[in-house]
Amino acid sequence: MQRQRPSSSFETMAALSSSHHDDVACIVDSNHTAENLHPLAFSILWSPLPPITIFLPFIGHMGIATSRGVACDFQGPYAVGDRGRMAFGKPTRALRIPIGSLPGGAEQWDKAVTEANAEYRTRMHNICCDNCHSHVAYALNSMEMKAYGIRNWDMVKLCFLVFFRARFLSFGGFLCQFLPVGILLLVYVVRKATGSG
Repeated sequence: MQRQRPSSSFETMAALSSSHHDDVACIVDSNHTAENLHPLAFSILWSPLPPITIFLPFIGHMGIATSRGVACDFQGPYAVGDRGRMAFGKPTRALRIPIGSLPGGAEQWDKAVTEANAEYRTRMHNICCDNCHSHVAYALNSMEMKAYGIRNWDMVKLCFLVFFRARFLSFGGFLCQFLPVGILLLVYVVRKATGSG
């Protein structure tokens, strides 16, 4: 039974936190099976964005990987990285998008990512309105991807999708995202408790 598309970003957040989609079962074609698939293939990638992530751990830098696991990201005005090196270092989180039902499979995925890269090489970077999240959304909308209850992708949906569903690639990545804000909150609580604040 096909899940109804959430009508708002807030409904999307609720769906993300409660759903249990199996993002590992992704057999695309004879060249992309579970056995030979690159760990980052067909994935949305995320890395901390200093210093914003320190205070708002759900905000970071985002990219998208090709069928071969090569990271692509909108890095700044008229600049897109497509050689596997993201603007703020290696990704710390990844969310694989199941593409078994995507018409054209891996070829269509790569075509859409390439189109998004070409488009964003013509755009000025705007951190609030047209940014790395927008680049990923453009690629997913271009291929008409439907996954995790989402069919019309935007930066807000991607932000919370990755925050709630993406896997950590290492324990160090978890610490990079949550340790700074944890320390800040601890200092604040201690100061309030001792009457120093």
